Amino acid sequence: MGGGLLIAGTTSDAGKSVVTAGICRWLVRKGVKVAPFKAQNMSLNSFVTREGAEIGRAQAMQAQAARVEPTALMNPVLLKPGSDRSSQVVLMGKPVGEMSARGYHGGRQEALLGTVTDCLRELRGTYDAVICEGAGSPAEINLRRTDIVNMGIARAARFPVVVVGDIDRGGVFASFFGTTALLSREDQELVAGYLVNKFRGDVSLLEPGLDMLEGLTGRRTYGVLPFAHGLGIDEEDGLRVSLRGAVRESVVAPPVGDDVLRVAVCAVPLMSNFTDVDALAAEPGVVVRFVDRAEELVDADLVIVPGTRGTVKALEWLRERGLADALARRAAEGRPVLGICGGFQLLGERIEDDVESKAGSVDGLGLLPVRVRFAVEKTLTRPVGSALGEPVEGYEIHHGVAEVLGGDAFISDDNGHSLDGCRVGSVWGTHWHGSLESDAFRRAFLREVAAAAGRRFVPAPDTSFEALREEQLDRLGDLIEEHADTDALLRLIESGAPSGLPFIAPGAPA
Repeated sequence: MGGGLLIAGTTSDAGKSVVTAGICRWLVRKGVKVAPFKAQNMSLNSFVTREGAEIGRAQAMQAQAARVEPTALMNPVLLKPGSDRSSQVVLMGKPVGEMSARGYHGGRQEALLGTVTDCLRELRGTYDAVICEGAGSPAEINLRRTDIVNMGIARAARFPVVVVGDIDRGGVFASFFGTTALLSREDQELVAGYLVNKFRGDVSLLEPGLDMLEGLTGRRTYGVLPFAHGLGIDEEDGLRVSLRGAVRESVVAPPVGDDVLRVAVCAVPLMSNFTDVDALAAEPGVVVRFVDRAEELVDADLVIVPGTRGTVKALEWLRERGLADALARRAAEGRPVLGICGGFQLLGERIEDDVESKAGSVDGLGLLPVRVRFAVEKTLTRPVGSALGEPVEGYEIHHGVAEVLGGDAFISDDNGHSLDGCRVGSVWGTHWHGSLESDAFRRAFLREVAAAAGRRFVPAPDTSFEALREEQLDRLGDLIEEHADTDALLRLIESGAPSGLPFIAPGAPA
């Protein structure tokens, strides 16, 4: 086939990631060899490929939807925000430095167009089809000159574009029309049409508006996807829940034991890889919430301090809000606390940081006998080991190097030698993201937490996080297959945008 498609959106979080994943799963079930691609991604949710490259977590999820191994080619540029105005630039899976937004959009981004088109060309030479995901909106007219992820890559590859709109937010017709009308004539020639996402109700009531939209733009709508609850698919643009909301929809199945287990996740600044707790939320009887107040830790059976792109900043935030004192009280009382990556680092005694925050020597919370020194080189690995007598695997993404000075080993190799982290009483720490996705280890850990918390909670014996994720990806594929015009989408992928699409005034400003 050798073709492709760009999924753009009227806004951030319109559903580009899940639609791209759904199309990938639908195509691979048809026997099409397909790969996802996102030229540039801004996200604190990242993943490590087998070759040790850091890419957006959403692209790793899309690769799983396509049933292929994720590689750096699928996300050549990753931006990891460190503040409102600067980000770490990760190029082809490796960090190349910090850059301000002005500096990046002022020239560096445009210079990367050759790199991203080379990656896309290599994918097109290997796969039958490449499904690209855009970023934000293609009508961000202030950034169009240097764009490499929306119409810039579509123009370079001559890919047709389908624009996704979230009708649940309202204003979807105006968003579709306005997005198209703010593009240049050359860009509009590639916008084939639209896809409505998160629709609730009777589609027949929507159809007159879709007909009018086609009359106004000369472009059809390729499907109306219904609102689907509980997909739980990895996202990138921000927390999918309100700050103190439950993680997506909890599993409906009742707890196996007599009690539920309540997990509080400290919503630290620049929180990274909050997807680590999804495997806990998938367990029947486990309720996971994000919190930002000390009093919300009181009735939690387990408190998790997650990863963060700003370890020192997170320390200050915990202290300012009284959460640091609440964590210290928990540790003294023998109540469970788990630190992951940056959260593990700030549970230690001391942090030497001349790299990330450049704050120098900073006192940690002192709950674990660990000292951390930030290295210029970032650790990017996919380790395997054992913990609590069960196999465990994960991935590491961190500049901090931990020196463990005491406590018990947490994760070890086959010979019993410590690989990562440590434990003191009911306080655990590890650098390994994704470790809770290892089913047997997760169950063993939850049993320990329940015992320490005095809860009659029993982990379900058959919960498979991998199987649940596959079910979710199949649901996305079903949404595309059942609610989109798949024959028309195939024609777009194979043949490109229809010819003779009308220009919608006024077009992009000069």
